[in-house]
Amino acid sequence: MSRTRHFRGSRLATAGIAAGAATLLAATLAPTAHATDRPTRTTVLANAASALLAHAATLGLTSAQDTSVRDVIVDADGAQHVRYDRTYRQLPVLGGDFVVHLAANGSYRSADRATRTSISLSSVTPKVAAQKAADLAVNALRAVNLGEVLKGVTAKPQLVVDALHGAPRLAWRTDAVAKDSLGNPVARTVLTDARTGAQIDAWDSVETATGDGRSLYSGTVPLETTLSGSTYQLKDATRGGTYTGDAANKTDLCLLGSICISRAPSTLFTDTDNHWGTGTTSDRSSAAVDAQYGTDETWDYYKNVHGRNGIADDGKGSYNRVHYGNSYNNAFWDDSCFCMTYGDGDGTQLGPLVALDVAGHEMTHGVTSKTAALTYTGESGGLNEATSDIMGTLVEWYANNSSDLGDYLIGEKVVRSGFGRSALRYMDKPSKDGNSADCWSSTVGNLDVHYSSGVANHFAYLLAEGSGAKTINGVSYNSPTCNGASVGGIGRDKLGAIWYRALTVYMTSSTNYAGARTATLSAAKDLYGAGSSEYGAVAAAWSAVDVG
Repeated sequence: MSRTRHFRGSRLATAGIAAGAATLLAATLAPTAHATDRPTRTTVLANAASALLAHAATLGLTSAQDTSVRDVIVDADGAQHVRYDRTYRQLPVLGGDFVVHLAANGSYRSADRATRTSISLSSVTPKVAAQKAADLAVNALRAVNLGEVLKGVTAKPQLVVDALHGAPRLAWRTDAVAKDSLGNPVARTVLTDARTGAQIDAWDSVETATGDGRSLYSGTVPLETTLSGSTYQLKDATRGGTYTGDAANKTDLCLLGSICISRAPSTLFTDTDNHWGTGTTSDRSSAAVDAQYGTDETWDYYKNVHGRNGIADDGKGSYNRVHYGNSYNNAFWDDSCFCMTYGDGDGTQLGPLVALDVAGHEMTHGVTSKTAALTYTGESGGLNEATSDIMGTLVEWYANNSSDLGDYLIGEKVVRSGFGRSALRYMDKPSKDGNSADCWSSTVGNLDVHYSSGVANHFAYLLAEGSGAKTINGVSYNSPTCNGASVGGIGRDKLGAIWYRALTVYMTSSTNYAGARTATLSAAKDLYGAGSSEYGAVAAAWSAVDVG
């Protein structure tokens, strides 16, 4: 997935924050909320601004730093959680994000910071030129696509402060993008020390998952559409205007992760009788039915189960592009267009990648981006991918579709005989795919994020279903534990509640597996109590995958 970090929202100066916070307070101050009154966003931001002033030192805020609000969560009891990004001398800080937790009356409780190191640089003038950083990123992109002819390779660096990898330092964050020989996108983000030119880190910047309509995978499904004149549009006004369009087997032409010279089209699908698709690939609208249905179910899951109104919790819909590229064996979420994009697959290993759990997976990347923004590398990258697998799986169970019953297999509907196994990934025993990790180790962060995600996927299965052999919805599972202990499950609903709260309230961009254990225990404590069986089950499931 092509992703661009956005530093948006209400801005206030910090400790040097005084002037900005005072202005914000004067403009937005509202009566303090009581536990029985759900405070407005304006009140929450005023409370948070006050907390930043009072606790600047604790939060590591100085006169050289600014903050911007990324997300606001208000609990049913009025407790408030405000997530911030920070800049240093107007440069984005990787690992600078933090969450401020407030009581129902607006008083400060605590904070979670991605990193706790203080930020103080002698200079923000790079010694390594931007062009040098761009060249290094292009070389890195070519290195991971060795033997592939890349076309239209471009890269444009952004100067940042890297606080994710030890002592804060000036760095170039460069998104290098190109197209492969089939015209499909490849991309890599490279972090380069702006003083020495040494590579700090690098990761793929394409996050993968790898009326009524007759779909490819989910049977005949209901669809909310829009009548325009005498023509129906595959556009759902009840879910923020989400829609599905045809990419016409074209691809995007982008200079970097967020700036595109041209994009593949997303020509809105239309129909004359409001009966869409034939359930076969020969009708291009069949894949569109799957994509729109997957969007609908994911939207409903987040809204009805977690109270989240759309990906960004602002009621605005995203859109889908199907038939992207040429035999493209992939699907991805793209922050810069706020859209999901689905390839048709090559027909030998994979079919069209529009299955229900894939849709839930990709939309969840958008939710993660708008909340914890887990960095797509190392252990945090594994947690990013696992979050999409976990929530995509829960979407599949939520949909309760008889043609695609809930299971703990990822992408089982899209695999073909040439793929060599029955699913993309397996949550009960991730190593069944031949690459993923069942258990945590000190080297798990060195794996590709789709394989390091196995630890969290395994945890999630154990927390929901427990260990040992069992058959669920006709699928046989036999989940081991890494410590030899037998653990019991607490069900999918509680898994989803705990993981969602941990993601949106406690996790930050740098959260690793140890941090995920802490975050989910905090979530379980909030939801069920510190002495609850659920709290104990979370601890036991993490121990069962060797985390803590």
